[in-house]
Amino acid sequence: MTETTTTAAAPDEVVTNAYVRFVDLPDGAGAAALITLDNGRDHTRPSTFGHGGLMSFAAAMDRVEAAATAGEIVAVAVTGKPFIFAVGADLSGIPHIVGMAQARQLGELGHATFRRLGELSVPSFAFVNGAAMGGGLEVALHCTYRTVSTGAGLIALPEVALGLIPGWGGAYLVPNLIGAEKAVKVIVENPLTQNRMLKPGEVLSLGLADVSFEPADFLVQSLRWAASVLRGETVVTRPEVDRGEAWHAAIAAGRAFADAKVHGAAPAPYRALDLIEAARTSTRDEGFAAEDTALAELVMSDEMRASGIYSFDLVQRRAKRPVGVPDKKLARPVTKVGVVGAGLMASQLALLFVQRLEVPVVLTDLDQARVDKGVDYVRGEIDKLHAKHRLNNDKANRLKALVTGSITKDAFADADVVIEAVFEDLKVKQQVFAEVEAVVSDTCVLLTNTSSLSVTAMAENLQHPERVVGFHFFNPVALMPLLEIARAEKTDDASLATAFALGKSLKKSCVLVKDAPAFVVNRLLTRFLGEVMAAYDEGTPFDVVNSALDPLGLPMQPYVLVQMVGPAVAFHTAETLHQAFPDRFGVSENQRRMVEAGRTTLLTWDGSTPRIADDVLELFTLGDSPSTAEQVRQRALDAVADEARRMLDEGVVAEPQDLDLCLLLGAGWPFHLGGITPYLDRTGTSERVTGRRFLEPGVASVR
Repeated sequence: MTETTTTAAAPDEVVTNAYVRFVDLPDGAGAAALITLDNGRDHTRPSTFGHGGLMSFAAAMDRVEAAATAGEIVAVAVTGKPFIFAVGADLSGIPHIVGMAQARQLGELGHATFRRLGELSVPSFAFVNGAAMGGGLEVALHCTYRTVSTGAGLIALPEVALGLIPGWGGAYLVPNLIGAEKAVKVIVENPLTQNRMLKPGEVLSLGLADVSFEPADFLVQSLRWAASVLRGETVVTRPEVDRGEAWHAAIAAGRAFADAKVHGAAPAPYRALDLIEAARTSTRDEGFAAEDTALAELVMSDEMRASGIYSFDLVQRRAKRPVGVPDKKLARPVTKVGVVGAGLMASQLALLFVQRLEVPVVLTDLDQARVDKGVDYVRGEIDKLHAKHRLNNDKANRLKALVTGSITKDAFADADVVIEAVFEDLKVKQQVFAEVEAVVSDTCVLLTNTSSLSVTAMAENLQHPERVVGFHFFNPVALMPLLEIARAEKTDDASLATAFALGKSLKKSCVLVKDAPAFVVNRLLTRFLGEVMAAYDEGTPFDVVNSALDPLGLPMQPYVLVQMVGPAVAFHTAETLHQAFPDRFGVSENQRRMVEAGRTTLLTWDGSTPRIADDVLELFTLGDSPSTAEQVRQRALDAVADEARRMLDEGVVAEPQDLDLCLLLGAGWPFHLGGITPYLDRTGTSERVTGRRFLEPGVASVR
């Protein structure tokens, strides 16, 4: 018999129901109540807990407790729908929370509901069959024992990255289960390291689960294991947690890690560390009450509304439904791709295309040696994936066979898409497209990976300029999720729709941008960093200017970023923007001298501290008008506020949300700041510089 417990929920909540059935455990171990969490959707809509879901789970526990008290069951187990255990709180309900008392109730209800699993008169088991994140993983932590599927993905406590803390027991239960050092890794370090997930093997080795089983018969094996535990045949032992100096050392290390990542700009990691520290001596009731307080205060903070709600919504929803895109029905199929160029960027593109599309990909270049090098790179990377067991032998061989090279563009004759990735020179790119157009079909879409040049100008001499689209990837191609797709003046809907469909197939987050100089990310970053570099040229000490942006928690310091992208590339972008907007974009003469002298290494390191390399410094001429770090930082923020407003006025993107999405996914703008425009609004910079906010109150703030 199966009972379904449902309750009224918020209108927009997809309720995760708790389905209870009673099963006989193997080998006569007795009967158990098995709770299955299921929101009625497929795996693309994971199960979450809003008010309705929590009430459904509470009602299911009423039935389970009654059965346990009556002696009808010897255990309870919790599992999820196929591929999903549960992924935590339904964040869509948080904007509706308008007061501290209401926010506190969110934590209290979760604690009251899930702690019952660990306080039954019979043992409880969590069978983690799939994704378990946040509150979903906390459900498992409340159980007496845990099994995990070797096929489970997305296991984590990511709350700190969202401006929250594990607020349904995790901040107390995890350190008391596996110790402070491991808890800091799971609760603080992983979320602040690009929201790193745990693999099932790590879940096991950390001690968050007791045993793992293969996906094919996971439930059967888990029930059999539970029966052996109940019969006493399997005894689960866990290492004693060190509550002495090791605990204090772990907290200190966690604070140093948080300082290095966010520089005090985000409260959540520090609140999490406070809770882990207190968990050493507090009771369960005290620990849970402290989580309730911390959760309520963070939920009612602008930082959480910006990062946990606004940024999360951007990357989870807006990125999947880009604004202004033509009907996808207009998109043409892509059965073959041509890549002009066989250098590193072109080879990375070819690798991505063949992996994601599994269609023929052909590279061309000026001579056979360059072509061979590019093809060998792609095939070599496929071999590496095979060696890591991420591709089986048959698929690896098939993908390698799909990649070929040619020294003539005739190889593109039957291509549906051709992308150029050659040197950033307009005349070179115009010539390339003219040569490609001479051999491809009239419907072949031509893509350019330019980072700053005019797509319209590239297409102006072609017979079919309507099929040229900007398709700007970020480096490294395989890892960076953003794809800026630029519509030139004559780009038609079919070509644009094809480009967006292709970007989606490549598993990139695509944003429609106007064909404007440097599009979005490079334009904003160049203006932002240009002010920093100008301050250095004026005489601000290097250590001051390079650390001036540290309080923002950016992924790397400004001159380290310039070194990473390459001084010549950065200089070329600055020159392009200076030509377009000479009143706002300067060109560092020091940078010019460095590039013209052929210097490619800007920095050297004294230990972990960067400084300008001696052979570069001797080329520089520095002024005698230094600024303070605060002045440099505010100067840079003022500049980016001004540029962002101009870009919106020019229609470079549809809305401020697109600027934020681009910087989050393409520039590593800190998730915890909630995008650039909420930060500029929150600090008053927007109104002071531009006379108005970018976002309406309440969009990325409490009110």
